[in-house]
Amino acid sequence: MTRKQRRITMLLAGLLLLGGATALILTAFQENLVFFYSPTDIAEQKPPDGRGIRLGGLVEEDSVERLADGLTVQFRVTDLNMAVPVSYNGILPDLFREGQGVVVEGTLGADGHFTAREVLAKHDENYMPPEVAEAIKRAGQWKADGAAAGEAQ
Repeated sequence: MTRKQRRITMLLAGLLLLGGATALILTAFQENLVFFYSPTDIAEQKPPDGRGIRLGGLVEEDSVERLADGLTVQFRVTDLNMAVPVSYNGILPDLFREGQGVVVEGTLGADGHFTAREVLAKHDENYMPPEVAEAIKRAGQWKADGAAAGEAQ
């Protein structure tokens, strides 16, 4: 093998390794990517089965139900247009309550029931996650005074 052939072989091997490393990195990013959906978005376009997503909206009034085991909670998340049933097994944040903004992370089942792995509640009286506020605005249910929907910052 001549010197020129060795150089070309080494260059091709280096490019092959670089391409493999790039593919692995992109695959890792793809697996950890979590998209945000509102209940209306889910009704219009169902996300892929088994893929982790974030669902945001308001906890629907009179929808919170605590099961007998003490850890499982069922409630509905709404954008004041559509609602999605959610179940969560764990301890809820102290600020979780009906009528308040919430973002839940988990998976949507084939039956349309959302199983949450994590529940994130708003942190003060006049903050709502920007994604939730935008989803409520798109649904045409936003109230500028913030009385029902809160105010986005």
